Amino acid sequence: MSATEIAETHGLAREQLLDIDYYLRLTRTLEERIVALFRQSKVIGGIYRSLGQEGESVAAAYALDFKQGDVVQPLIRNMGSILVAGAKPVDILRQYMAKGDSPTRGRELNIHFGNPATDGFIGQISMLGDMIPVMAGITLAGRMQGRSLVGLAFIGDGGSSTGAFWEGMNFASVQKLPLVVIVEDNGYAYSTPTSKQTAARTLADKAVAFGCEGTTVDGNDILAVYGATKAAVERARTGGGVTLLEVKTFRMKGHAEHDNQSYVPPELIEEWRAKDPLVRYETMLAERGVATKDDFDAIQQRVKRELDAAVDEAERSPMPNAEDAGKGLWAGDGYWNA
Repeated sequence: MSATEIAETHGLAREQLLDIDYYLRLTRTLEERIVALFRQSKVIGGIYRSLGQEGESVAAAYALDFKQGDVVQPLIRNMGSILVAGAKPVDILRQYMAKGDSPTRGRELNIHFGNPATDGFIGQISMLGDMIPVMAGITLAGRMQGRSLVGLAFIGDGGSSTGAFWEGMNFASVQKLPLVVIVEDNGYAYSTPTSKQTAARTLADKAVAFGCEGTTVDGNDILAVYGATKAAVERARTGGGVTLLEVKTFRMKGHAEHDNQSYVPPELIEEWRAKDPLVRYETMLAERGVATKDDFDAIQQRVKRELDAAVDEAERSPMPNAEDAGKGLWAGDGYWNA
């Protein structure tokens, strides 16, 4: 597929293709910076890397139209999606470092923050399946307000076994809400392989129970994920209802930074290392004549400059004041607008 064919098939100009590469590199490099800060004891709490599966987060979110009010709901491994939605690296760094001027003023960690009214994304909670009913509610509210917004929610293979997931998907499907749910089959729910979680042939087959669209795509193929998500978003926006989009991918790190991934066969890790979404995407762009090594180097230098500045700013940020712990608990006290 040439650059012209990519444009004709996916509607993506060269500038947009390079923009996607920027977000891929930004996501991976930002996570690397966070790991470095963690090892310096400057990060509070855990780190949940998306290494190896960040491509589907970026590609899916890029298919949304945030100017129309679309909303994305990430999970812990979907940092790339909120960067596309407009999250600033310095705010993510402040969150991980529990700084007093972080979006949650040090009350929460990693990417547990967001405001769909202004940011284009909503912060997730740790009871992962529960976010599907929440996003069903957001898309229902959008319809009641006469808005044309589409919601994009992420759920993991393990999360798709929870009752809340099934209840939310059933409600959204019955109401034909404008919701796209990406279910990530990355092989393991923590250390439990997918084969021990479900007898379904694929996770997309669960869509049959809800009566919604269900499809499977290679989660490490950026254009495939973008194309499938774009089609699902357009279907949702025009009244076609819910799509359950399964992405086949793999996390190249353990569940969190403390997890050595010993439960994963080494040969499986090597198999997926050859499917690195960032490497595949840049190789494809180079082979199609869309970009050169100089283009990729320029993008990486831009990312480095931006993250150097963001890390410096986050490290200068103050820790929370103890006397502020009781503020912001009630509507109208003005604390969050201060």
